[in-house]
Amino acid sequence: MLMKLVLTKKPKNVTIIEGFPGFGLIGTIAIEFLMDHLETEKIGTIEMDEVPAMIAIHQSKVIEPVSLHYNKDYNLVLVHAINIGKNTGWKLSEMIEQLADELSAKEVVSLEGVGSPNPGNKVFYYATQNGAYTKKLSAVASPLSEGIVVGVTGALLAKNMKVPVVAFFAEAQSGLPDSRAAAEIIKALDTYTGLKIDPKPLLAQAKLFEQKLKGITQKAGKAEELQEEKMDNYFG
Repeated sequence: MLMKLVLTKKPKNVTIIEGFPGFGLIGTIAIEFLMDHLETEKIGTIEMDEVPAMIAIHQSKVIEPVSLHYNKDYNLVLVHAINIGKNTGWKLSEMIEQLADELSAKEVVSLEGVGSPNPGNKVFYYATQNGAYTKKLSAVASPLSEGIVVGVTGALLAKNMKVPVVAFFAEAQSGLPDSRAAAEIIKALDTYTGLKIDPKPLLAQAKLFEQKLKGITQKAGKAEELQEEKMDNYFG
C-alpha cells in the first residue's frame, strides 16, 4: 500500500493527537468532539491508494478518510480518521512519525479504546518515556501493565520514535460506538493537556454522535466491499 503525507501548512513544536477507528470508535469520537469544540483549520491529509475513493459529506463539508487539522490556540494537530482500510497500522504509524518529524512535534498522544465485557469508567495510559510524564499521567489515569494493543496505536508504541508517545485507553464495548467511554478519555486528556474542554456535552449528545459515526463508518465499509466486488468482477 502506498501512502502519502500532504501538508499545506507546517506549524512547529506541536502536540499531535490522533484517534483512529478502533474499539468503540473511541479515538474517532474523541477527535470529532475536539474538532467541534476547538477552532481548527485543515492543514493536510494522508492519501492511501488502496482505500476506496470515498469521502463523506457532513454539514456541507468534505470529510476525507484521514485528514489533519490545526488548532493555533493550543498548538495542536488533530488526526481525524473515518476509514483506514485493512492492515494499515504499520504504514499509518510511519505517516504519523513523518508528520511528527516535519512539524518538530514535542509529543504524540493516541486515543484508543480497550475492549471490556463490562466497561466502566476507567482510563489507562502507556508512555514510551518515563520521568516527568509518568507523574503527570498518574494523576489522570492508571498505568496499563497488561494487555494487547493493536492497530496504529500498537505500531506507534512499538516504534523507537524520537518524540514521546502517550496512549490513553478507555474501557469500551468493542462492537458499538461508545461516546460515554470517549467522554472519559476526554476528561483524562483535558486534565493532562489543560485544554479546558467540558466532556458533559459529549455525554448529552452521546446517541447523536454514535448514530452519526456509525452511519459514516458503515458507509465506508460498504464502499470498500463494493470496490472489492468491482475488482473481483473485473478480474473474474
